[in-house]
Amino acid sequence: MSSSLETAENRGDLRRVVIDPVSRVEGHGKVTLLLDESGHIREARLHIVEFRGFEVFIQGRPYWEVPVMVQRLCGICPVSHHLAASKALDHVVGAAAITPTAEKLRRLMHYGQILQSHALHFFHLSSPDLLFGFESEVGRRNVVGVAEAYPEVARQGVLLRRFGQEVIRATAGKRIHGTGSVPGGMNRHLAAEDRDALRGEIGQVIEWSRTAVELVKRLHRSNPGLYDQFGAFHANMMSLVRDDGAMDLYDGTLRFRDGDGDILLDGVPDAMYRSVIREQVKPWSYMKFPYLQQLGPDDGWYRVGPLARVQNCDFIPSPLAEAERREFIDHGKGGPVHATLAYHWARMIEMLHAAEVIRDLLDDGELLAGPLLAGGERRREGIGIIEAPRGTLIHHYEVGDDDLVTMCNLIVSTTHNNQAMNTAVREVARRYLDGRELTEGLLNHIEVAIRAYDPCLSCATHALGKMPLALELIESDGSVADRLVRD
Repeated sequence: MSSSLETAENRGDLRRVVIDPVSRVEGHGKVTLLLDESGHIREARLHIVEFRGFEVFIQGRPYWEVPVMVQRLCGICPVSHHLAASKALDHVVGAAAITPTAEKLRRLMHYGQILQSHALHFFHLSSPDLLFGFESEVGRRNVVGVAEAYPEVARQGVLLRRFGQEVIRATAGKRIHGTGSVPGGMNRHLAAEDRDALRGEIGQVIEWSRTAVELVKRLHRSNPGLYDQFGAFHANMMSLVRDDGAMDLYDGTLRFRDGDGDILLDGVPDAMYRSVIREQVKPWSYMKFPYLQQLGPDDGWYRVGPLARVQNCDFIPSPLAEAERREFIDHGKGGPVHATLAYHWARMIEMLHAAEVIRDLLDDGELLAGPLLAGGERRREGIGIIEAPRGTLIHHYEVGDDDLVTMCNLIVSTTHNNQAMNTAVREVARRYLDGRELTEGLLNHIEVAIRAYDPCLSCATHALGKMPLALELIESDGSVADRLVRD
């Protein structure tokens, strides 16, 4: 689907061009460009135009409802919220360490989510631009067009996503908005018939994942000038890593690197996230702008997600994905890869890693039996951090003695990436649109940059607090009787 284009006069001699809505992303957003009389870009911004107040209306609910409720933030990544909330509330019920069976079941669910979400994003949402070209015929630039021109690519994408959804169903009870994870552990084992069915398919899933990585590498080799330069800019990186520096998408401590690849902070536990991350509010977006406190808001913003994770870890603990990671790192020729389109390459490496992890977990007999729940001394606060498909996801809750939630703070992946996405929009606009007659194909370059981050705009607009708001009282003749503005 093509975005609509609106042009209007704004700010005196500046012309305003609006891409509304940004298409092929989860949620609703728009981009505003301000151009001077010569067509030069003066400003480019990504606006999040929907609002969902989860941080407030979760208050007053019993804590055990939360892992199910927060999934309604999103239909694409509900498992990530389900597990992040469960991890936070593990601390509330005193389960500082859940049982081995429960952790393995959660990991299986989580890596199924990573696999299905990465397949959905790459094959359904982004591949039309990459396979046909950013300025190709708009009616062809969709998954139906991919199915007609590249039927085997489309077929593999559909089946990869289906497999990931089956992993979720087997562990959570449903493909979307399941109930398998609870504070303190899990409420179900993996059924033997589900394990056997998944085992029968995992070999093919791994081969298709390897094929997907090869497809992205082939695209990079076919046009290195585009793939290495499109939306390229230095940025800090943040992700979870395991104690030994390995990639771990379920658990770990926070690590930050700067744009040159040097470690800024390492080993930050989940309970300490507030001591290193701050959030800035700007009047033109409902979405906040997080930054690393020690660098300040101007220099402390960072990227999260596949591009950060693949380069922030020391190694990937599965052999096929690790070999691909090394080739990706070599592509940077001694420095981090900062090109926006490299997100897709890193994303497919992670999809391969997820398939390898699922294969190994399916051989573990503890998935079928063993204790599911743990507990201990009741606490009033819990923080859970997980690596969602789109990047680092933080859930933070406080619970009263009556078991009702009194505070909720969520920092989702897309919020972490907010400044990076806005920077990508500006870089692409200035390089490809500046001084040119704007066409749908040229404007799609901006959407391509946004889509590379796989944003979930629904997840990112959850907080009720400072936000721009304009209220107008209109008379029957259309005149404005009164106007109240808060920004």
